[in-house]
Amino acid sequence: MSGSGRKRVAAIVTEYRYNSHAEVIVGRLLGRLNYHPRVEVVSLYVDQFPANDMSRDEAERMGIPICSTIREAIRASHRAEPIDGVILIGEHGDYPMNEKEQMMYPRRRFLEETIAALDELGLTVPIFSDKHLAYDYDDALWMYDAMKFRGIPFLGGSSIPHCDHIPKFDMGQLRDLREVVVISSGGLEGYGIHAMEVMQSLTERRKGGETGVRSVQLLRGTDGEAWAAMDRGEWPEDLLLYALKTIPNLPGIHPREVEPDPALFIIEYRDGTKGYIVQFKRLTEHWSFAFRDRHRQITAALCDSDLDRPFAHFERLTRMVEDLIIDGRPPFPAERTLLTTGMICYAMDSLYEGKKLDTPRLGITYR
Repeated sequence: MSGSGRKRVAAIVTEYRYNSHAEVIVGRLLGRLNYHPRVEVVSLYVDQFPANDMSRDEAERMGIPICSTIREAIRASHRAEPIDGVILIGEHGDYPMNEKEQMMYPRRRFLEETIAALDELGLTVPIFSDKHLAYDYDDALWMYDAMKFRGIPFLGGSSIPHCDHIPKFDMGQLRDLREVVVISSGGLEGYGIHAMEVMQSLTERRKGGETGVRSVQLLRGTDGEAWAAMDRGEWPEDLLLYALKTIPNLPGIHPREVEPDPALFIIEYRDGTKGYIVQFKRLTEHWSFAFRDRHRQITAALCDSDLDRPFAHFERLTRMVEDLIIDGRPPFPAERTLLTTGMICYAMDSLYEGKKLDTPRLGITYR
């Protein structure tokens, strides 16, 4: 604990500019966006400095060093006491895209260098890593295993599953979930992971807990292939329409009249549960969902996320990060983040290979 009475954290980010994930998470911990932080950021590592960089001004304002290496940020040798937690934000910045249309953010490198520095110090502290673990599933497994071996409390994933549901419903209904449709938008990998996380936050609550994923498929949607699959009865139109009804101000016509080419993710779980993500390009920017239970009852809700500043869903996520650092207890198992990482990695593999992929490596179980 620092002299201020607050736990001390090192923040490791790809870039820190207006509306970046670093700005809306770390910025809150620096007192911006009308936020009152409960932890103290004592060191920063910033991988890239774009023309609109904010990190240098914010570091000067707060009297925080921007370190030249991750090791230096973790050691925080300018302070008498060691750090109590680490925040990793490998999102945004000028990084290459691979042949599978995945952004090659340096998330494994960030964690690997963080763990090496913590090992040198003999420290085991909570770590938050934004969004999915890595663009490469082998890297994700390495990251998961490295933290599990050391007993590191971990929180990862998206902010969207932590939004309020409108309307609220009895979460106990999810015990009998049989199939679910999630509405999403944006880029296939970068926004698809948000939808995967929403889906998994629902499906993991089914009776018996998580059983793992049997197969994954991603259709880009070219030439209306998602709608053609719906017409063949391969995914449920009624759940799509129920989910869309929760989103305000949509046109009162069938979505295929507005959007001819949405993408479609198809997830089959090992226990037969099925999940579908319909990812629109123009129709909406919201996330919503509808699920059917074993009694054939349908429940639908909107994920109440802000589309503009101050992005209240990031405030809730930031509170969760602080809770992790303060009490060392993750709000859900790290296996959720490992599984959703695998799901989005295999989805991008499926798109690249042009076929449905069996996923024996996603036999991940947890409660």
